[in-house]
Amino acid sequence: MSTLFTALMARPIVFALVVAAALALLPVAVWLDLRHLSDVALREQAQSLDAMISDIRGYYAKNVVGRVNAAGGKAVPVHNYLDVPGGIPIPATLSLELGQVIGGRGENMHYRFVSDFVFRSRPPHELDAFERDALRTFRREGTGKPVIAALTGSFFDRQIRLASPVLMGEACVACHNTHPESPKRDWKVGDVRGIQEVEISQPIAANIFSFKYLLTYFAGAGIFGVAFASVQWRQARVFRRMNRELEEANSFLAAVSLKISKYLSPQVYRSIFSGERDVVISTERKKLTVFFSDIKDFTVTSERLQPEELTRLLNEYFTEMARIAHEHGATVDKFIGDAILAFFGDPETKGVKEDAQACVRMAIAMQRRMHELNDAWRRRGIEKPFQTRMGINTGYCNVGNFGSEDRMDYTIIGAEANLAARLEQTAEPGGIVLSYETYALVTDIVRARPIEPISLKGISRQVVPYVVEGLIDEAEAETSDVINEYSEGARIFLDFGQVSERERERIAAVLKQAMDRLQMRPQAGQ
Repeated sequence: MSTLFTALMARPIVFALVVAAALALLPVAVWLDLRHLSDVALREQAQSLDAMISDIRGYYAKNVVGRVNAAGGKAVPVHNYLDVPGGIPIPATLSLELGQVIGGRGENMHYRFVSDFVFRSRPPHELDAFERDALRTFRREGTGKPVIAALTGSFFDRQIRLASPVLMGEACVACHNTHPESPKRDWKVGDVRGIQEVEISQPIAANIFSFKYLLTYFAGAGIFGVAFASVQWRQARVFRRMNRELEEANSFLAAVSLKISKYLSPQVYRSIFSGERDVVISTERKKLTVFFSDIKDFTVTSERLQPEELTRLLNEYFTEMARIAHEHGATVDKFIGDAILAFFGDPETKGVKEDAQACVRMAIAMQRRMHELNDAWRRRGIEKPFQTRMGINTGYCNVGNFGSEDRMDYTIIGAEANLAARLEQTAEPGGIVLSYETYALVTDIVRARPIEPISLKGISRQVVPYVVEGLIDEAEAETSDVINEYSEGARIFLDFGQVSERERERIAAVLKQAMDRLQMRPQAGQ
């Protein structure tokens, strides 16, 4: 059975057809049971009526016809007809004795004629509460209440009692008012002589198997339901186990993907895990804006600092630069020692011009952040913090997955990427140098000045570098409230927001003295 239900569950259309057929069989089963119940009831009623008529016919033949014939055709209707030759029962006696005939069969139907005015020669009728109430009601309301019914019974059977009035006719009144044994002599036509009562009992349990088709249907439906619930319970257990395993797998994959995301650029990470990019060896030519930066004299700085301090500073530097790169939409290719390689245009691009402008804005934001970091590092006791140089170039590069089937790297190669690295080497500490290709795309947002053409290693042509001076229409006062200049033999750091009114005069005097000495130094050397 379980195998059958599993097979049905595996075929939803077949399962739906089976359920629809089962639902369609319900009215068929009900109709078959109703027809069977009707047949049984008709058969029982016909048999009861046949037996009742036979008993009445026998009673009539024996106590009426037989006695009349025995008396030579002379009939005397009296209540004690058995004691009188040719006597036949009067209606009241007939009713009493018919009740005994019908009820004596011991079936579920009984008839009784009772009255509280019984002839003196007969035993009085014992009336129960229902019969007494019925008599009182009929005598009070007359024919206005022709039938009184009462339903009784228990959980296993039901009974109905029907009582109707027996009214006095003219012949009855004449007989009762003159008969010497009558307990009442003032009867009138229409008076209630007594009641005739019909009682039918029906055992409920006896008919329960009359609904054999419906019971068979419900038994089958119950078995089907139990089997279905069992299969569902088993499947629920399987699903719970699968969900638990999936949750564990998802948690593991989420943890792994979170760790992997630390090794990939956010754009590359999203494109791989969303299915936009396949992890296969493939490259394509695209026009990119390439950014390259490194720290000036990093080797000297690393020798001057302890390894722990150097590691902390370098990680802080990379964290801040990567955050700015992410804010501007750059794809950070890699960290090469102290250098950063990033590019715009893949896997996401807003257009060649927009990518170039975003790259320049990113570089300016990075240099500004470096001023703030240098201030914080000096306060922590770092005498000579990092100074970065940046180069930017725009051109066609090969971009994609390079490597082997087992180990690959998403990166760029090409002469244009090398040019960005060469331009960075020509920049001053804290400066940004552009190629002409990039400068042509950002002239409407950046102030830059060309310097003498230079020949770079690996580049066949002469290159005109452009030094970025700032964004167009940007007030100098808004660029920074900090002066932070450093060179061999000189270090100037001035934070205007931190200088109090009392210190300004002293600092101004120190700066004036320094200016005077700087102006005097060449004269002393002449």
